[in-house]
Amino acid sequence: MKFSVFTASTPDWSPTEAAQTLAEQGWDGIEWRVVDDRPADGAEVPAGRSFWTGNRSTWQFTGIQDQVGEIARITDAAGLEYSGVGGYQPVSDLDGVDTMLRVTAELGARQVRVTMPHYRQERERTGATYPQLFDRTRADLEWAAGRAAELGVKALVELHHMTITPSASAALRLVDGLDPEHVGVIHDLGNLVIEGQEDHLAAFELLGPYLAHAHVKNARWVDTGDTRADGSAIWQNEWAPLRDGQASVSDYLDALRQHGYDGWVTIEDFSTDLPLAERTADNLAYLRSLVPVAA
Repeated sequence: MKFSVFTASTPDWSPTEAAQTLAEQGWDGIEWRVVDDRPADGAEVPAGRSFWTGNRSTWQFTGIQDQVGEIARITDAAGLEYSGVGGYQPVSDLDGVDTMLRVTAELGARQVRVTMPHYRQERERTGATYPQLFDRTRADLEWAAGRAAELGVKALVELHHMTITPSASAALRLVDGLDPEHVGVIHDLGNLVIEGQEDHLAAFELLGPYLAHAHVKNARWVDTGDTRADGSAIWQNEWAPLRDGQASVSDYLDALRQHGYDGWVTIEDFSTDLPLAERTADNLAYLRSLVPVAA
């Protein structure tokens, strides 16, 4: 396995700082976040949302075609590989997806995430039922798969809570029958703590050739102390350090090995218990202790 970091989780660093620091720490690769993320003029970045707002390691989607050379220069200078590209373009935005696929091909990054619809938001916005949203998304993904094939890259569907693909079973329904050379699934350990949990080995076997990538973070559920009108407790999820969440990273990597997976494992740690540089260094040390370099 090879280890990389998704720069959504490195908000304090510029792209150059992110690449250089991760390379010095011994990471194999980097997964760049690409999305329009600029605070309004004069607005302060809320500390609790710095991963998602004003993240300095983000490449802006607008004008991204003009940044390909700079992305390549920074990545190559650090000696890092691309584990993929962390795109945010909705699968329904065909022009946006086409842009991300082309940028991925130009970088030689091989694969890029396209985002799946958020079920509740889309139902409230359009009135579409899950089957209607699923069918529409399948048609869009078929288009993306064809375009990815033309460009020699792969479009990735992430297992993500609140979307129409929170589990391996749901994702397989969506991608089944498409060419796994050009459409794949990102299995995400931390997201599954929130929604979509299935036995990991069973999920890997179910996905088969569609298992294209693995994201690792951790999460936990905590009692808020509040109750609903009926008296039942209200719980909420929060991100946690790799060792401290409800999921076992060790068991997860073991299941990947049992399945024969030897691809990228990308860390996106959104906990804040440790300062960023300590957090990334500690995460790599932890991963290496579970998967020695010689393995």
